[in-house]
Amino acid sequence: MTLLCAGLGVKQRPVSHKPLTILGIETSCDETAAAVVRGRIPGPGEILSNIVFSQTEAHAPYGGVVPEIASRAHLEILDGIIERALVEANLTIAEVDGIAATAGPGLIGGVMVGLTTAKALALGAGKPLIAVNHLMGHALTARLTHGAAFPYLLLLVSGGHCQLLGVGGTDDFRLYGSTIDDAVGEAFDKTAKILGLPYPGGPAVEQAAKHGNPRAYDLPRPLLNRRGDARADFSFSGLKTALRQLAQGNIPVADASASFQAAVIDILCDRSLIAMNRFRRDFPGAGTLVVAGGVAANQAIGAALARLCKEEGFVTRIPPPRLCTDNAAMIAWAGLERLTDNATGDALSVSPRARWPLATGPI
Repeated sequence: MTLLCAGLGVKQRPVSHKPLTILGIETSCDETAAAVVRGRIPGPGEILSNIVFSQTEAHAPYGGVVPEIASRAHLEILDGIIERALVEANLTIAEVDGIAATAGPGLIGGVMVGLTTAKALALGAGKPLIAVNHLMGHALTARLTHGAAFPYLLLLVSGGHCQLLGVGGTDDFRLYGSTIDDAVGEAFDKTAKILGLPYPGGPAVEQAAKHGNPRAYDLPRPLLNRRGDARADFSFSGLKTALRQLAQGNIPVADASASFQAAVIDILCDRSLIAMNRFRRDFPGAGTLVVAGGVAANQAIGAALARLCKEEGFVTRIPPPRLCTDNAAMIAWAGLERLTDNATGDALSVSPRARWPLATGPI
């Protein structure tokens, strides 16, 4: 039986009294990860282990992730990463309640490695398989870390995604806006490459920006102040182009980084304000902003969003940096939530997906 939460228009699941223990596997990009998480909804949960092997060094010479290299690395080391996660959790595969793996979206070769491994483990151990949407993993991390109650507004910002969604439950994602060209994390990486900063670009730009003047260069803020918009969409392509043109001259890297980051912050805050207004109409009385994805680890962005939330009467929930970037603990937790809803899990015939949106189209 479900209950209708008064005034919020969102169905709340009864609290589960039996903690579940889930093994999670994440291979959607260039992190090979496995984790064991235990808990019950709505959280917070307990992370028994969280092993992440980053392939940054292998991809650094190319300035970005090479899919073939990434999938080969997953294939070579995933078994060992899973074994380490179980050993650190002091559990055997027979003692977990289910096996969750990213089934998309992501680089299809990597997704196939992780999902196929999870299928084999689930079949061999007689455990439920939970095929997890990678974006749902990010979306539900604040429940793992903070026990954030539905509903909440989600700003998902990463290397491949930039979205604002109203989250009413594990099957209720309402899209308020998304990028019409590039993701914000990709914009950080391309900016780093333009300025000659090392890969990965996001942390490098953030570090350089600490020593620069954010008002040194007047860079464009696409789609800013469009208060009449029905959607809170983003655009970063024009900002990247302006920076590339600017960088043709001899400019201080710190000032360019700070000016770029300031423009991104203005865009994210402006679009988040539009989404807050939409969210209030959908869920009267609710007021939590969750920020997730790798870019959520940027402290300047987090501080600016916290100021916006204070002005608008929202509270901010941002997971710790190690759980903002890709990891398997978030996949295990999303699997725990889904297994709570469906004790049988997913069919072993489930297919990997290169694309798998949480929500599509205007609401």
